[in-house]
Amino acid sequence: MEARNASRCASCHSTKQKTFTAEVAIHFPGLEGLDKPIVWIFPDLLVCIDCGRIEFTVPERELKVLQTGELVEGAVVWRPKGDNHNCS
Repeated sequence: MEARNASRCASCHSTKQKTFTAEVAIHFPGLEGLDKPIVWIFPDLLVCIDCGRIEFTVPERELKVLQTGELVEGAVVWRPKGDNHNCS
């Protein structure tokens, strides 16, 4: 965990921010999302220690899956068992 004081929180303008590692599973919304892949990312999180705001970036391949609803080679996803279809 490193302190990052070079920038201010976009929400409360505090300089008390720390970087943490994480794993995040992004689900497509609604009941139809139950049949779509779960997109996994492993970002560094920039956490404001004062208000709790978190910032992170979704990697390009995984972002493409979220944008298009289609599988992208090399993207980290979990697909429901027996699902051989794309995300759309």
